[in-house]
Amino acid sequence: MGSADLTDLTRAADPWASTDMGFKDWVAKVTGRLDPEPVAAMSVAPAVPTEHDIMNALDRADAMVSGGVVPAPVQSRVKRVTATVRQTMPRLRNLGLGSPEAYSVMATATDYLPEAINGYLRLPREWADSRPVENGKSSLLVLIDQLDLLGSTMDKIFDAVVRVDAAALIAHGRFLQEKFGHPDNTPTRPPMMNPPSNTPRSSLDLP
Repeated sequence: MGSADLTDLTRAADPWASTDMGFKDWVAKVTGRLDPEPVAAMSVAPAVPTEHDIMNALDRADAMVSGGVVPAPVQSRVKRVTATVRQTMPRLRNLGLGSPEAYSVMATATDYLPEAINGYLRLPREWADSRPVENGKSSLLVLIDQLDLLGSTMDKIFDAVVRVDAAALIAHGRFLQEKFGHPDNTPTRPPMMNPPSNTPRSSLDLP
């Protein structure tokens, strides 16, 4: 009897022999006793955008609304937001780079603003400008409301960062007043006296 015949006899005697591993896998799956999965590699958090990244995002937002692809009211509002963020960036350290205001500026440039624009651009232009979608407003008006909200928020943050510099200027002025006195108390100089003339007197002059 050959080895093949012996294998067939073994399978006939024990029908589970050929499916032993499959049966064990099935039991483990049913009972929940599975081998631990290999530990997945730890996900790496995305890098925080740098100032260069934020400026590039602002340039892309301006490009998205150029060339007449959006109505003029949309373009002007986008330009307002990007211009305010550009003015704010050099002074953002006044509020602290980890502050909620700093995060709002970063997120507006890299996420909130481009997402609002893209949401509008994905729609057919005529449909977006005329079909009511929320509270009787078209997609165009919804976008304008979002841009107005972003614009007013960026204006408030810009005002806050500039006021820090203004407060420093006021504090310096008070320091100077305490050190040197109020300008109104500065003594005035006495009038200058004309120096005596050394011109010889004429013999006809009276004594």
